[in-house]
Amino acid sequence: MFYNIKEKIAKQLFFICALMTVTSFVLITCFIFAKGLPGIINIGVKDFIFGTRWAPRERVFGIFPMLINSLIVTFSSFFISAYIGKWTAIYLAFFCKGRIYEVLKYFVELMAGIPSIVFGFFGAVVIVPLVRDFVGGSGKSLLSAIIVLFIMILPTIINLAENSLRLAPKQYYEGALALGSSHHEAIFKVVAPACSSGIKAAYILGIGRALGETTAILLVIGNTPALRTNLLKSASTLTTSISMEMGYATGPHQQALFGIGVVLFILILILNIFLSKVTKD
Repeated sequence: MFYNIKEKIAKQLFFICALMTVTSFVLITCFIFAKGLPGIINIGVKDFIFGTRWAPRERVFGIFPMLINSLIVTFSSFFISAYIGKWTAIYLAFFCKGRIYEVLKYFVELMAGIPSIVFGFFGAVVIVPLVRDFVGGSGKSLLSAIIVLFIMILPTIINLAENSLRLAPKQYYEGALALGSSHHEAIFKVVAPACSSGIKAAYILGIGRALGETTAILLVIGNTPALRTNLLKSASTLTTSISMEMGYATGPHQQALFGIGVVLFILILILNIFLSKVTKD
């Protein structure tokens, strides 16, 4: 009897927690769209999304340069970290043993827990001068932002991909060996392909973090709202524009910044839908 009461109370608590999560998501979504949609409508969807000038004092709000810059930084850093992260995860899961594994795993998990502001300071103090001295430009540029983001999302991809590889049924590996495959063949031709959905999920979560990152990028990108084809030029992204200008923005300017939030929300929603699809394949 007492056990049944505890079970009912636990179920109710779990339901309340789930309800609070859903309610918070709905409230945040409604708030962002209520604040952002009027600004997008007043400016015009075409002018807002595809406009090439961002000049709040002139009431001109075009986010196309910042949108493209965000995509360049996000996907450039992702492609680098995805390639390195996948092979690092395979190495940690199947080839790295003993003390070496413990040390590498410790540092990967430590990197995953470092606050973004610390990465930003590291980028401003180390990456920016290195880019300026050895590559060119002022140092504060798209390239510096790509490097910092690559370092930030790499441990996320490594941890999630390794966990997915370790969850693969042992029968896959043992069956491949029983059929005459070598250790390497069993891993690369059987186990890793079987875990492709989990690895893809790690990729998408890495993209999500990169797309929503603000603080670290703010310190290294230069914050110039212009479309850049040269990675050595300073630029601005969607998130850095919100962070820099929301503190003093009013009226249409503030609505335009909330409109940027709407665009970011939709982009991340698309990524989540894609994540759901690839994990079901």
